[in-house]
Amino acid sequence: MVGNKVSHSNIKTKRRFYPNLQVKKFYIPEEDRWITLKVSADGIRHISKNGISAALKTAREKGFL
Repeated sequence: MVGNKVSHSNIKTKRRFYPNLQVKKFYIPEEDRWITLKVSADGIRHISKNGISAALKTAREKGFL
């Protein structure tokens, strides 16, 4: 996403909005192993709510993995 950075004197310059990506390790008890994913903060909340197994299943169905 792009937008403008607006200074105190109201000068507008182009800037970019980047996603809030984090590198996080998750434990999968079904496979008895750890995986490292680069996920957004929203993705971490989604995994916490639904569980890592359900999140991986939907990611595979959508073609993210």
